[in-house]
Amino acid sequence: MMTNTEHTAVIFVKSDADGQVLTCTEGLSFWGGVDPDTGQIIDALHPDHGASLAGKIVLMPTSRGSCSGSGVMLQLARNGQAPAALVFREEEDILTLGALIAGLLFDRPIAVLRLDAAIYDALAQADDAEVRGDALLFEDRTIALKTPGAQDLQLTDADMRMKAGDGGKAQKIAMDVLCLMAAAQGATSLIDVSRAHIDGCILAHDANLDFAEKMQEMGAKTVIPTTINAISVDRENWTKQGVVPIFGSKASRLADAYVNMGAQATFTCAPYLLDDVPAEDEAIGWSESNAVIYANSVLGARTQKHPDYLDLFIAMTGRAPNTGVYLTENRRPQCEIRVQLPDTYDDAIWPMLGWLAGSKSPNGIPVLTGLEHATPTTDDLKALCAAFGTTSAAPMLHVRGHTPEGTLPLRDDAIYCDIAVADLIDLWGTFNAANDQVDLIAIGSPHASLTECRNFSELLEGRKCSPATKTILTVGRNTLALATKEGLVTQLEAAGVHIFPDICWCSITEPVFPTAAKVLMTNSGKYSHYAKGLTGRDVRFGSLKNCADVAVNGIAAAGLPVWLTPKS
Repeated sequence: MMTNTEHTAVIFVKSDADGQVLTCTEGLSFWGGVDPDTGQIIDALHPDHGASLAGKIVLMPTSRGSCSGSGVMLQLARNGQAPAALVFREEEDILTLGALIAGLLFDRPIAVLRLDAAIYDALAQADDAEVRGDALLFEDRTIALKTPGAQDLQLTDADMRMKAGDGGKAQKIAMDVLCLMAAAQGATSLIDVSRAHIDGCILAHDANLDFAEKMQEMGAKTVIPTTINAISVDRENWTKQGVVPIFGSKASRLADAYVNMGAQATFTCAPYLLDDVPAEDEAIGWSESNAVIYANSVLGARTQKHPDYLDLFIAMTGRAPNTGVYLTENRRPQCEIRVQLPDTYDDAIWPMLGWLAGSKSPNGIPVLTGLEHATPTTDDLKALCAAFGTTSAAPMLHVRGHTPEGTLPLRDDAIYCDIAVADLIDLWGTFNAANDQVDLIAIGSPHASLTECRNFSELLEGRKCSPATKTILTVGRNTLALATKEGLVTQLEAAGVHIFPDICWCSITEPVFPTAAKVLMTNSGKYSHYAKGLTGRDVRFGSLKNCADVAVNGIAAAGLPVWLTPKS
């Protein structure tokens, strides 16, 4: 992303604030990492797990993870549990957008600052700080804060008409926010995008519903083809699944609001599995972190990791800030990660490599080398991209020999690091700290592909899932239709698998999520990271075959898998 380097201390969202300084050494995904009702950090793998952000001057290098963090930021602001201010050292969009919407539409602004390294490091040593007007005060220092302006943004005549309100109040708000975000990102213009994908349709909190219905009431309409993410209920069947009526009704209203504004009722977190996928170099406006990373990395399309709510504004205007990885020069890798592969391995390695790559390159785009002779499937790359998004803020990665831009030259200031077999062994232990008695198998984070459905069916052929271990597979509607036509749904259900469309593991709630389950097992690196914070359950991880075997016998194997076991 291009950054505004004219000033060393910038305020993007104005609001007076004071409080105790809390410095997070790592970036944090507010979705899945922060309780939207209390402000407590719930990411079990974050070094500041358990700390409260409420009322604090919160410092972190940048955010990471889910695009839905903007919605959590809005919910925290509305219920009085937000940080007093957010202070970043590097470019950040997701929480900035949430704070901007909190002030613009709900009169609950949260100050957002970006400081250069020297000022940031000095502030991190302070006990307390204050933001007053255009100044940051801490200890005996007063730092002048500059506000980026949108006056230098080059707008087309069509942009100006939308900004003037010719298309109605809702579209004017959309264009105003796009211009503010473009200025914050250092963009000088907007770019046409051909399609959008909306992520803020999960009822993780009431803020998402209130925002969507407010925009719908204003007359918001999409102007480009727009798909919609997984939602919080099986839209057509939730009334028969024991879902609490008030929750099911709100979740349905949220989904319907976006459909009424023009989005297609796709209800999938894997829009790249639909029939019409973006082409290489096509500029698109997607949200949902795993989808963004897959689109950029595997398809070679171009999209920023747009925050929730901004995705709707992009869909309403067909425009996005022309910055970040829309620009070729910003797609070059900033880090080379040299991977040491074990002699043998199975599909579990790919989400593990994604998670580790993100932890090695938490803010910049990496290129993975050492995999040139491997043969990852599209499902393997899907799993890698999804896990990468949990530990890195970057909107893409390259895999030399397997992704379209894997040969792009490294940036001049690139760094080098390694993923060794020892790293894989350590991560296996982290992902498998739970007891071996498994109550739930969770497949489909992100939504399972048709190939994954076939493979899981073959792995279960001639066997039945244990009644004591519920096995759930989540899919998009399009994949469900194809799997039904192929006979896979019949085969899987005969083996005891429960299949749910529309929802995914990032949105599933009790009682569809089994209330009595204490330990779950998944083949997803993404869900392995988030599940504890989202559900309170302990987690086991393994390959798709491991999951199929445990679905049948209910017991996860102890120790390392054969392919990670050191040779004597």
